[in-house]
Amino acid sequence: MREGILKRQGINSMKREKLLITGGAGFIGSTFVKEVLQDGFTLPVVVDKLTYAGDLLRLQAVKGRYVFYKADIIDKQSLRSVFKKEKPHAVVHFAAESHVDRSIRDASTFIETNVRGTQVLADVAREYNVKRFIHISTDEVYGEIRKGGFPESHPLCPSSPYSAAKAAADLLVISYIRTHGFPAIIVRPSNIYGPWQYPEKLVPWAVLCLLKKQKIPVYGRGQNIREWLFVGDCVAGILDILKRGRAGEIYNLGSGEERKNMEVVQAILTQAHKGRSWIVFVKDRQGHDIRYRMDSRKIRKELGWKPSLDFEKGLKATVEWCLDNREWLLRKWRYIAPFYHRE
Repeated sequence: MREGILKRQGINSMKREKLLITGGAGFIGSTFVKEVLQDGFTLPVVVDKLTYAGDLLRLQAVKGRYVFYKADIIDKQSLRSVFKKEKPHAVVHFAAESHVDRSIRDASTFIETNVRGTQVLADVAREYNVKRFIHISTDEVYGEIRKGGFPESHPLCPSSPYSAAKAAADLLVISYIRTHGFPAIIVRPSNIYGPWQYPEKLVPWAVLCLLKKQKIPVYGRGQNIREWLFVGDCVAGILDILKRGRAGEIYNLGSGEERKNMEVVQAILTQAHKGRSWIVFVKDRQGHDIRYRMDSRKIRKELGWKPSLDFEKGLKATVEWCLDNREWLLRKWRYIAPFYHRE
């Protein structure tokens, strides 16, 4: 049906269609905006509420090449106004609350944005007959796994309020696919890192602590394992899915590169010429998953996507960016300080 129309039109024709990106001033969303502009798309529409984690400075390099609306995705009337004016052909949905620690303190915003916001956005997208809807999820919806990796078909078993809200949004999108024939695709990336990441996540958080001359808090003994994917490789995969992914499908987007949190922090300290004395172990996070890992063979086989940057090179580039842009990081400290704790 609608996917067949896309295939007949072809990828080059798709570039001439209008793309709406929610959360486009966020970390991954802004990187995706720059990726689609480099790929030949013109004047993408960016919708962002500009919460504490949104920042238009991320898009300074492409200023004037996108259309921006400050809007909350739970506000249906605002979204309808944007859709009515811009008439997007495709939507890529990044907008979400994503900080696990904040969700543990108060889950309400996560339910509102991640679940209700997705429902409102999907409803408006249906009203305006979008041809493709890419919903960005997370590997955390699967829960933890001790050995091997999760395939896309694995039942969801989220552990935190954040991942539970994302899992609920996934199930809602799946229901719209089945009930309404909604032309959606779900993408589940692994742990993303890279330039411009908000410093509530491990890599920029660790660098910011060093810049503030504070020890880096590490949960438990730092043995939790994550699968790390550079943001540039992530958005390249999402773009491949946008152009050539099959409607109604789910795609895992993982690098296959696992690291313990302690290994990541130690690598950052080594690059910053600091010793282990800059680490402080703190009480483990509630419900902390021990290991995430996905089976990403599906996207590699169907679309030919694979990461281009290994973790060591990606981490080095990211830490260098953080040090070169320390003023941007330091301005975020007041938002992060309430979550700093040491024992």
